[in-house]
Amino acid sequence: MGSGKRSLTTTAMVLACACAVLSAPGVAYASPTPAPTRTPTPTPTTPPTGKDLEAIRKKLDALYHDAAVATDAYNAAEEQAKQQSAEIVDLARVIVKGQDKLDELKDRAGAAARAQYRGGGLPPEMRLWLSDNPQQYLDGAGRVLQGEHATKGLLAEMTRTQQDLQQYAKDASAQWQKLEANRQAKATAQKEIKKQIAAAEKLESQLEKKEKERLAKLEEEAAYKAQTAWLSSGVLAEISGKASEQGKKAVKFATDQIGKPYEWGAEGPGSYDCSGLTSQAWAAAGHGIPRTSQEQWKQLPHVDVKDMRPGDLIIYFDDASHVAMYIGDGAIVHAPRPGRTVTIAGAGSMPILGVVRPDA
Repeated sequence: MGSGKRSLTTTAMVLACACAVLSAPGVAYASPTPAPTRTPTPTPTTPPTGKDLEAIRKKLDALYHDAAVATDAYNAAEEQAKQQSAEIVDLARVIVKGQDKLDELKDRAGAAARAQYRGGGLPPEMRLWLSDNPQQYLDGAGRVLQGEHATKGLLAEMTRTQQDLQQYAKDASAQWQKLEANRQAKATAQKEIKKQIAAAEKLESQLEKKEKERLAKLEEEAAYKAQTAWLSSGVLAEISGKASEQGKKAVKFATDQIGKPYEWGAEGPGSYDCSGLTSQAWAAAGHGIPRTSQEQWKQLPHVDVKDMRPGDLIIYFDDASHVAMYIGDGAIVHAPRPGRTVTIAGAGSMPILGVVRPDA
């Protein structure tokens, strides 16, 4: 009875955890109260030179790159948390069913014990001697023996069910711990994203309008230079793959999102981050793929750049922190970074890590 009570207690705890997972809103993290600061005395400043602006451009690239890495970590933790929440709920349902089964087995075992008690009392040889019909007694004894075998089987099944319930409870507890760890990982990544974006926005806010225009021009020139170098290698002449039917649907979905803003952690329909756009495009094409750019790189089949076709995904940077969809003619559609919108760009405008094909 002690283990039964413990099982019931564990079940109640797991169900409470599962309900909390289903009903709890997203974890809120209070923003720290900014410390009061003294307004500095204005000092004359000189406009940044071309060299200074180039350094600012590189610094912004680094900040937004770090934000993208943190966004991938956030998205991965979010996906794992969703999966673990679902597994906890499934385990809770299994535990409820198992507990119902255990209660039924206990009722049956109790009924069998009571029946055997009522049929017992005298030793078997005495009951045989007193019986008017030895054959009838022997037949009854056989039925009693069968009943004893059945009772033993019932008790064995009760033991197995109790052991299963204990294991399910352990599994649920382990999943709950993982869920809490991923919630903490999400919170850490969220803070890092906001930190990097805030630093980039602060850096940009210090520029005058003309300087921002010059900076934008520098960004365009850097992208154009990288794209030109990529095309000058002759790679485009080797790329002749045609899109699959699913690839065409994915490309259409992605290009239909052009103009919508980038937002970290977003999967549409109003805004996207880079892997949110590619994963939703392929989901719309009827083919689910991993949520993050790093998992897309790890899990999807790799193809050579020269063999890529529209709908394939190009993974960028050594840490696979950015992803775009190839749409043909040396171009991609992607959600670039905070402050930008979904747009078309040159496939070689960023350092290519490799290409993956969702519907290989």
